[in-house]
Amino acid sequence: MTVRSFENRQPDIHPTAFIDKQALVSGDVVIGADSSVWPMSVLRGDVNRIEIGARTNIQDGSVLHVTHDSEFAPGGYALCVGDEVTVGHRVVLHACTIEARCLIGMGSVVLDGAVVRSGAIIGAGALVAPGKDLEGGYLYVGSPAKRVRELTDKERQFFAYSAAHYVALKDRHTR
Repeated sequence: MTVRSFENRQPDIHPTAFIDKQALVSGDVVIGADSSVWPMSVLRGDVNRIEIGARTNIQDGSVLHVTHDSEFAPGGYALCVGDEVTVGHRVVLHACTIEARCLIGMGSVVLDGAVVRSGAIIGAGALVAPGKDLEGGYLYVGSPAKRVRELTDKERQFFAYSAAHYVALKDRHTR
């Protein structure tokens, strides 16, 4: 795994987290218990902070970055991903907030200042525009992402299932 400091900011990775050897974690990044970061993913906390909760998985080829403090973004934007979030393959999360128990579908992009509330699903390939605030309990699809329907009970149950599956999978990879 490539874990490196940036300007005296060292990633804080929980001992039970898994970082694949082909992933990059750099700078002001916190990764919680039993979380996993899969091959070719990049978490670059160079100009602001990235926080990843517990039992969250960042799947292959995802890019997580932040926005710096400037006249265009006073204070900048950190990136916060809550507990039990599944971030699909090739997702871009840029300076946004993803609350707990969400699914971010493959190839999705979530931009600066956007908030995805607990229990939401962002469909594959969706684009969440800057500053959007998406209510939990719904499926969002498209570019730009639009709410299409309330989640089913089975979809709501998937959040815990996916989190547990990826904890078990990272445990298999660390043996």
